[in-house]
Amino acid sequence: MSTLIVLLPPRDPAVPSQEWQLPDMSFLLLDKSGRTMRAGRGSLALLPRASSTLLLVAARDLLMMAVAVPALKGPRLRQALPNVVEDQLIQDPQTCHIAIDARPLADGRRLLAIIDRGWFRFIYEGFVGAGHRNLRAVPVTACLPQRVVDDAPVDALAQALSAATAEVGTDAAVADDAATTVHAEAAGLLAARDPIVVALLGEAAQMSPAVLLGEVPQETPSPRVELAIARGRIGEGLAVPAAGVGATLDALAGDAPLTLYALTGLPGSEPRVGADAPMQRAIDSAAPRADAHPLTFDTLAQRALECRFDLCQFEFTSQPWRLDRATLRRLRAPIALVAGAALVAIIGANVQWIMLAHQRDALSAQMTEALLNAFPKTTVVLDAPGQMTRQLQQLRVAAGELSPDDFLSLADGLARSLGPLPVNGLAALDYQNHRLDVTFKPQVKVDPGFAQRLARNGLSGEVDSNTGKWTIRGGQ
Repeated sequence: MSTLIVLLPPRDPAVPSQEWQLPDMSFLLLDKSGRTMRAGRGSLALLPRASSTLLLVAARDLLMMAVAVPALKGPRLRQALPNVVEDQLIQDPQTCHIAIDARPLADGRRLLAIIDRGWFRFIYEGFVGAGHRNLRAVPVTACLPQRVVDDAPVDALAQALSAATAEVGTDAAVADDAATTVHAEAAGLLAARDPIVVALLGEAAQMSPAVLLGEVPQETPSPRVELAIARGRIGEGLAVPAAGVGATLDALAGDAPLTLYALTGLPGSEPRVGADAPMQRAIDSAAPRADAHPLTFDTLAQRALECRFDLCQFEFTSQPWRLDRATLRRLRAPIALVAGAALVAIIGANVQWIMLAHQRDALSAQMTEALLNAFPKTTVVLDAPGQMTRQLQQLRVAAGELSPDDFLSLADGLARSLGPLPVNGLAALDYQNHRLDVTFKPQVKVDPGFAQRLARNGLSGEVDSNTGKWTIRGGQ
């Protein structure tokens, strides 16, 4: 199944909700094996359809924090989350959508991602209305490459701990000094193992409706650069002037190691050579602090596929089976075809039933006419075939003929069907209700061909497995 990955723009707090619009967005379409089928930049209505859609939420729109969460699930957890984070928010927590990461942190706390519910609903309903059914949303900071920390300091610290432990038994003062040194080294190593990863995601998009409609403002603002910052699994975002990227990175890093990436290969930005100038100036200003490693959009998309922190939770849980207007528009032709086929089938079944009913009435009229022609004295016709059979049987009896169900007829057929069975092997014959019950003597073994011989003579026989008694009827 194919996957569409879209990089979302950040929300501009200065734009009111009634003027929200999504600009052209960079996207990447992958097939089921992960190969790139299409890449580019387009509006929401022109994005290609896929089996699933993955949205990269801007770091500036999310507030991520690690908190202790009560052991609740489902609706009760959703009701409790605003109370957990209300002391750390300026905005009313009831107007925020709070997503929780399924993986707990090392200390047992849970990672929360908080976003304005109105903005997230605007994005979610926009993509669903455009026909994107299976939606997932992940923080863009969770898709950044994580720095691999060298294990050499860890080995050195282990050796120092071993040396300090060995000295405890010889000199307590020396052991105390060694322990103090080891603790200091441990503190430095702990800080070193929490590196900062920063990605330059390009020039900050202008979300003003005038800019989106192509109108050039009278005063062009200084270009700003989007920064995505990841401290372990916790991320944040900033938009800073291009000239101040280096100073901002120095202030963010402090003594902690910092790894800088620059997003490259962004679909749709290839023809705009002049637009990369702010990004290049940002990279140049950051060069004295750290080298900016290239981070391709393909790499960012592949890491997004591996991210399991889905922001579409609670009321935003993806429901591909839910029908909306866009889905109904796409299904109009199949639904019309199915309805037409059902209508034709119903009409055809009713026409065939009417034809068969006419044939049944014609046959019934013919049988009634034959009965009345043969027996004119018949006053009421309820079952023409049955009445004809009974009238013919009465005529045979009146003429002195034997009926197939008479005792003599059944006894004669039985005598001709005995075959190898001895005649004196019969223990009893009982005739009642137009059937003959035959009981053989215990020493007589009835062969399997007895039933076949009865059938050849126009009789039918059934044996009772419990008593061994045969019931013989005629005319069947």
